[in-house]
Amino acid sequence: MLGASLFVVLNRNPIYSVVGLVFAFMNLAAMYFLLEAYFIGVLQVLVYAGAIMVLFLFVVMLLNVQSDQPRPGLIHPDRWWFGLIALIFFGLFMLLIGQGARALLTSPAEDVARLGSVANVGEALFTRFLLPFEIASLLLTVALVGTVFLAKKRV
Repeated sequence: MLGASLFVVLNRNPIYSVVGLVFAFMNLAAMYFLLEAYFIGVLQVLVYAGAIMVLFLFVVMLLNVQSDQPRPGLIHPDRWWFGLIALIFFGLFMLLIGQGARALLTSPAEDVARLGSVANVGEALFTRFLLPFEIASLLLTVALVGTVFLAKKRV
């Protein structure tokens, strides 16, 4: 997953970046399957790797974005501290990953399998998260109506 994410960020061709993002989403879905959260994994594949990535790909292709050419002198010798900061953040990230792995070894795995079930997601969505769910649905409806309104003015 880390390699696919780095491929997305470091690639200069936007089409290849979108394909790398699809691969990263598929890796995330595989992690959900390994955690026995099958419902969340299937939703990840259908919603993100399927619908949203097709939308991203169409937008990039319709905009006809060309690959970015490197600018001369972009990496200057006086900018060595960018690498130092990146190395420090990478070290801190690896330290946090190591501590999280130790915590996973001591915690029960049964909770992970039960969190991804359809019944638990539905119960959480319509009990504890009912207000944010309704606000998100209203916001999406307003965005849809606004998009149709703006598109009709142009035609």
